[in-house]
Amino acid sequence: MTQGAPRTPARRTLLGAAGAAAFGASAGLAAGAGTARAAETGRPPGHGRGYRSLPVPTVIAHRGASGYRPEHTLGSYRHALDLGAHVIEQDLVPTRDGHLVCRHENDITGTTDVADHPEFASRRTTKSVDGVTYTGWFTEDFTLAELKTLRAGERIPGTRQENTLYDGRWTIPTFEEVLRWADEEGRRRGREIWLHVETKHPSYFRSIGLGLEERLAKLLRRHGRHRAHSPVFLQSFEPSSVQRLSKLVDSPLVVLLSGASTRPWDFVEAGDPRTVADLVTPAGLRWIASYAQGIGPTLDLVIPKDAAGRLGTPTTLVRDAHAEGLILHPYTQRNENTFLPADFRRGTDPAAYGDAFGALERYFATGIDGVFSDNPDTALLAAEDFRAR
Repeated sequence: MTQGAPRTPARRTLLGAAGAAAFGASAGLAAGAGTARAAETGRPPGHGRGYRSLPVPTVIAHRGASGYRPEHTLGSYRHALDLGAHVIEQDLVPTRDGHLVCRHENDITGTTDVADHPEFASRRTTKSVDGVTYTGWFTEDFTLAELKTLRAGERIPGTRQENTLYDGRWTIPTFEEVLRWADEEGRRRGREIWLHVETKHPSYFRSIGLGLEERLAKLLRRHGRHRAHSPVFLQSFEPSSVQRLSKLVDSPLVVLLSGASTRPWDFVEAGDPRTVADLVTPAGLRWIASYAQGIGPTLDLVIPKDAAGRLGTPTTLVRDAHAEGLILHPYTQRNENTFLPADFRRGTDPAAYGDAFGALERYFATGIDGVFSDNPDTALLAAEDFRAR
């Protein structure tokens, strides 16, 4: 299929319908151990009993159902729930007046219509964030009222042209709005709505007087999501942010891990020589387990790719993390060829769907506890297949 050609609706419709069917009348995924536990208690999986009661593999909607709707919008989050996702992810950045809003980055050039607002033309600037230079518009230069005049749009329109249909439909949500929305959806659907919340660039924001952790903890306490069994995960690529959160709330915590040769930015600033490769050793995982309950590694840390981009032999990360009592929520599964390992691509169109089910089968076979997915219906069906074997 060439880029720009209409994607066959039948497959997406089938995936969505199957995901919704798998989710069931109780709004919990009706399969595997989660179902057995629900039958015993009469409650949906995860309800009031902490993260260990979630179905495994857990499907985490990455920025919502971002394969189908512009990411980090209430429309994307709601669609993810409709498809059956167990958990919905938010990334948090601050406004100038200290509100936490849901954006993947503080640079909103590519995810909003800010460039079309002449009144904000002078706000375009160049900044260094975590050692990388960006030119554009940034949330910390806008009040919440100003941000609310913008509309969200698709981040990668060249790959997901169909998602541009929804450009301009939703505003940037605050995290407090998401918490209220989750409470309302929970009452409507009769189950807890689980969230997976990331602090973005926490050292950078603390350096400009907009620390994230205290603001986040205050909102969690206000909405009763600060306890050990609360339906929320808190995550960050900076271990010091996770450690700071561990002193503020009892919610389950996850350390995100990028490429093996990289260093968390707070390590760079503190002169800590450790890399991610050091953190995924048994000693590094033991250190993480002293203050967190899980890790969120790249999928490449679970199964590396060879020089041709094909999946190789799994590492010992799953076994080693489980030995320290840590759960693993790797990222990110997507359906499009451009994001899949080379051996699971189909055809030559990078925007076309490849064999996402085949790739997920390989990842689930390693024993991971869940996966972040832009296409939660696909991941749910793959998880159902995996549990049935």
